[in-house]
Amino acid sequence: MLDRKEARDAEFQSFVVGRWPRLLRTAFLLTGEQHAAEDLVQSTLERAYVAWRRVGAADDPDAYVRRVMINAHARRHRRRLKEFLAPKDYSGLTHELPDADDRIARADDRGALLTALAALPVRQREAVVLRYWEDLSEAQAAEAMECSVGTVKSNTARGIAKLRALPGLAEALTNGGRK
Repeated sequence: MLDRKEARDAEFQSFVVGRWPRLLRTAFLLTGEQHAAEDLVQSTLERAYVAWRRVGAADDPDAYVRRVMINAHARRHRRRLKEFLAPKDYSGLTHELPDADDRIARADDRGALLTALAALPVRQREAVVLRYWEDLSEAQAAEAMECSVGTVKSNTARGIAKLRALPGLAEALTNGGRK
């Protein structure tokens, strides 16, 4: 029979194994750099482990961990650490396989999308990533970003408008994602 700590550790390990790819993808979209994304996920999971009793007992542990990640990312941004969303050399990156129904992931030029995301201000990038990649509702994104629903709506609208204004990106998404 497992004692409480071993049971809690096993529960946390199961959570990490099941969520790692999605957490890493979200972190990469927020930071734009593979190593920074891995660091962000690691620091997020460190904080989640320390508070695992609260996280595991939460109504939605995924939302709790996502909020921890957004907060950690925001702290790094406030410290003015440089982020490079689209590295010039993609050879060292581990590429995930897109979901079958993910039109953006199937776009011919993911590099153009990453470069365009890099041009967005951090809050707009967070809103776009949470709404369109994580498929969160406006209320869930607002909770994760610790802001109002109206702020999420305006940041998402501004971010999408900037992305749509880029001719190369619009062409890649139109031709690659909606054949």
